[in-house]
Amino acid sequence: MIPVTLFILGLLCLIKGGDWFVDGATGIARRFRLPELLIGATVVSIGTTLPEVMVSTTSALSGHGEIAYGNAIGSVICNTALIAAITIAVRPGKVDRQALSTPVTFFFIAAAVYAGVAYTAGYFSRIIGIALLGMFLVYMLLTVRQMTGGPKTAAAGQGEAAGSLLAELVRLAGGSVLIAVGARLLVDNGTLIAQALGVPESVIALTFVALGTSLPELVTAITALVKGHGALSLGNIIGANLFNLVLVSGVSITLAPFAIPQGATIAGRNASLVMDLPVMLAVMLLLTVPALAKGRLYRLQGILLLVIYGAFCAVQFTL
Repeated sequence: MIPVTLFILGLLCLIKGGDWFVDGATGIARRFRLPELLIGATVVSIGTTLPEVMVSTTSALSGHGEIAYGNAIGSVICNTALIAAITIAVRPGKVDRQALSTPVTFFFIAAAVYAGVAYTAGYFSRIIGIALLGMFLVYMLLTVRQMTGGPKTAAAGQGEAAGSLLAELVRLAGGSVLIAVGARLLVDNGTLIAQALGVPESVIALTFVALGTSLPELVTAITALVKGHGALSLGNIIGANLFNLVLVSGVSITLAPFAIPQGATIAGRNASLVMDLPVMLAVMLLLTVPALAKGRLYRLQGILLLVIYGAFCAVQFTL
């Protein structure tokens, strides 16, 4: 029971840490009058992805590359087929195709690189990690240029009197500490639980750990739904999915290169190559193609994505 309790405590630390970090970073950005769209496209997406960064980096450095690999892919699947799916199923509607085109394009370029390495080499070397981080920097530069080049709005500076700069810095620092502590508790005790249950670490990473580190995105999506901004959460989720591949994987691979998991198999082939990567690409295509082609999301998309996620989790625990 101790590992389970500490695992849950780690999740709670990640949730609260991500919440504080995003609040602090957003407050600072608004205080310096950065555009709202820039805050959402950069600070919020990076903030909600920090748990994945910490978990993957910690696990890779401690010799558990399966968790680093599985967490990145599992988080994309969870973000898309669970969190975005719930948002769409509850409140489908129109989306801004132009705003989605850049992160979607970068995501599929990164996914092609990621899948290409997995299917050909089966090993993520340090040069691949550096290349992924390079893609992250290019995306950020393009996004900053696009947003700062757009029209300024009065809303950019709203709320700057909501709290002192010191309080925002404290939230930023406190959130970072909680994320680091939560990541350590999650990785250490997730590994112990996996060993006790006889479940491969990659499966734990693709399900429980991925869901836990995706909770900031879930909180963001629920908040957006309550406030009537469902499309806003979609942009955050797609941005977070991109960051999972280029930032989360880029950092962990650069610090500690690793091979893809070799444990579970389907029909004698590596389960990750047969199911995990194809499911990741399939759910993102199902989410983004109608949005880019028609400029709207449909309730049926959300339902299909939820069915896929349920089936994916069920198969994981039968391997």
